[in-house]
Amino acid sequence: MGWNVCIVGAGKIGQMIATLLKGSPHYSVTVADHDLNALSALNKLGIATRQIDAGDEQALAKGLEEFDAVISAAPFFLTPAIAKAAKAAGAHYFDLTEDVAATNAVRELAKDSETAFMPQCGLAPGFVGIAGSALASEFDEIDSLHMRVGALPLYPTNALKYNLTWSTDGLINEYCNPCDAIVNGKLVKTAPLEDYEILGHDGVEYECFNTSGGLGTLPETLEGKARAVSYRSIRYPGHRDILKLLLSDLGLERRRDLLKEIFEAALPRTDQDVVLVYCTAKGMIDGQLREKSLINKSFARVIDGQVWSAIQITTAAGVLGVVDLMRTGALPSKGFIRQEQVNLKDFLNTEFGRLYRAGDVTEQHKAA
Repeated sequence: MGWNVCIVGAGKIGQMIATLLKGSPHYSVTVADHDLNALSALNKLGIATRQIDAGDEQALAKGLEEFDAVISAAPFFLTPAIAKAAKAAGAHYFDLTEDVAATNAVRELAKDSETAFMPQCGLAPGFVGIAGSALASEFDEIDSLHMRVGALPLYPTNALKYNLTWSTDGLINEYCNPCDAIVNGKLVKTAPLEDYEILGHDGVEYECFNTSGGLGTLPETLEGKARAVSYRSIRYPGHRDILKLLLSDLGLERRRDLLKEIFEAALPRTDQDVVLVYCTAKGMIDGQLREKSLINKSFARVIDGQVWSAIQITTAAGVLGVVDLMRTGALPSKGFIRQEQVNLKDFLNTEFGRLYRAGDVTEQHKAA
């Protein structure tokens, strides 16, 4: 049975989600936004659009009435309003937010809902939580689970070794907000940019450090079961030190508006990117201490005659994989749904989750 889906937000990720849904026989898709220029670009691709201001709750709720599902690809601060409108319209709700406060607002709306509310469905949070949870489930007793994700330029040229590949607001949130983690078995908040680590893959050296929002609800789910759970962003070496200069020494953590202006003026956007997911778990299996890693590396590619970046593909596939599982009855259809309720193999077998298979999901096992 087909679903009629509305995407709120006609930005880079919204366009990618719409393109994938348009190519599927199981969905019809409409994109809603207040920006007529963004909508006209989608019209040229043959995608239905409607102009709605997400800040106008009444107009939004009315505009969402005939849809089976609503996907928010709008900025995180619009999340509560869009989720509320989806509830009023009787539609299932999905979003991509990494913002903890916005997610808490969605959880409240889900409490007495007759439809499903599933926030944090993109890459991180999103796919990384599905992958990390699957990895943890392979252990009789889980000791530690460390998840790392990077959306990076393939050809870095500046001192930060970074290009903008997704939302600048979301990026700054990750660098400045407290991070959820489990330390010594307890759910705690840790400081962003700390817990520095160097790692390598395919002959490339990377650094990683704490950032906010990537774990979603996983720390709650594993509290009392794991000794340590963390999420870190992957960057090329040298990035973190420059961030500390900008945020701490120059005080831009208190001037996020100025930091956004600097990033958007100085860091060009690129579609020539790579997304690296690097999860490692340690624990007991059959009485032995074991370690396993799950690695996924995705690149930009051509879909429907157009080049799409790796971050667009992995984020869109993250949300649409779980949308497809809900459509087919593999996930609950009411209340609050967590990423860790998703079976990784089922996800990878959906028509959208298969896009991650191009990144070669590998599990590497080694005895500790």
